[in-house]
Amino acid sequence: MNSAAPLPETAAPRAVARAAPLRTRLRARGLDGVTLLALPAVLFVLALFVYPFLYGLYLSFAPAKGGALANYARFFSQPFLYDTIATTLLLAVPVTIVNVAAAVPVALRVRLMRHQRLLTTVLVIPITLGTVLVAEGLLTYLGPRGWVNRLLLDFGLSDRPIRLLHNYWGVFLSLVISGFPFTFLLVLSYVTGIDPSLENAAAILGARARARFARILLPLLVPGLAITLALSFVQAFSVFPSAVLVGAPAGATRVIAIAAYQAAFEQYDYSMASAIAMLMAAVQLLIVVALLMLRGLVYRGPAATGKG
Repeated sequence: MNSAAPLPETAAPRAVARAAPLRTRLRARGLDGVTLLALPAVLFVLALFVYPFLYGLYLSFAPAKGGALANYARFFSQPFLYDTIATTLLLAVPVTIVNVAAAVPVALRVRLMRHQRLLTTVLVIPITLGTVLVAEGLLTYLGPRGWVNRLLLDFGLSDRPIRLLHNYWGVFLSLVISGFPFTFLLVLSYVTGIDPSLENAAAILGARARARFARILLPLLVPGLAITLALSFVQAFSVFPSAVLVGAPAGATRVIAIAAYQAAFEQYDYSMASAIAMLMAAVQLLIVVALLMLRGLVYRGPAATGKG
């Protein structure tokens, strides 16, 4: 009597899995329809961000003359080039600190107001203007023939126009105006996520406003403020239009982005421009990692706590 030999115990589940439809097998591996919806976004990121970065990294090690590190050796051998890192940091760091320091009290006040949406809309309007329009506005108000200098001259407060633009402070004001709304929105999202009952309970127990801020609000805000500082710094560090329009691109505000632009479009040395861009990314990465490490010393957990 002929009979089929029984399948081994380990082979039976495999046979059932092979007989299952392809959709079921993919779902078992975590590749369902919802997951596949992320595929276009992944391809988009790879095409527009990952590939250009990797190609720029390769290009930075392929100079027209010299070895693989010739571009980096050239950059750090010329003060006219490597000084741009310090110039950019001297702009980005103070701007970041000022924006965050101003955004925290404004966000704490706005969250308690009745017309919060209207005030938020007014404060974020500069985002819609763009860097170029902000620079044109500064030239109109603070330029040599702007309204401020005209008023000072007409009222006899100054005998000649005061130079408020085309220097360090012109770029500083432009970065503060264009960067504050972004910083404010980030801080407001963290502030409104804190449970109001925590502060109310402290007030009932007799804690004053300063004590409530120092003991309750600030510790809960520290994780979010670290993220805000990192993102605001990255935004300010990549300054380019403001440094050209209301700064001194050949002097006090010759930031590292200008050096990369000149290497690419004036000297047509794309390899050197890629090396400068890689150095920009490295400096930003170091600052962001340092901020996140400092955040880790204070708090370990999610970026927002005390949510209502």
